[in-house]
Amino acid sequence: MVSILDGDTIDVLVDRHPVRVRLAQIDAPEKHQAFGTRSRQALAQLVFRLPVRVVEKGRDRYGRIIGTVYFGDVDVNAQMVRQGMAWVYRQYARDAELYELERQARAGKQGLWADPGPVAPWDYRESNRKREQGVARN
Repeated sequence: MVSILDGDTIDVLVDRHPVRVRLAQIDAPEKHQAFGTRSRQALAQLVFRLPVRVVEKGRDRYGRIIGTVYFGDVDVNAQMVRQGMAWVYRQYARDAELYELERQARAGKQGLWADPGPVAPWDYRESNRKREQGVARN
């Protein structure tokens, strides 16, 4: 069973204990960013309270499992990119198919690509970090 934290992070129940999973190779808009809520809702429609399989790729610096999530035969990570609800995470993605899915979503103006000026989540986080540092200095 799955609960949704945001568009690229879920909790999966394993032996009745939640295990945090960060979807590998994708990066969804942040909560307060354009399409952040819609991305979370899209992921919920795919896996909320459903049995999933996670293929673990490793762990991140926060101790979360990094993995590809499957509901049946559906690659949920790829589906989020296909729907335009997540970016391919350039820093970590190695799967050429994900880049093609993103290209197609962008060309079809799917999801976040309907926005005339979509901002990658990593750029959004960096912008907020700089803004917060500037406020802290004043």
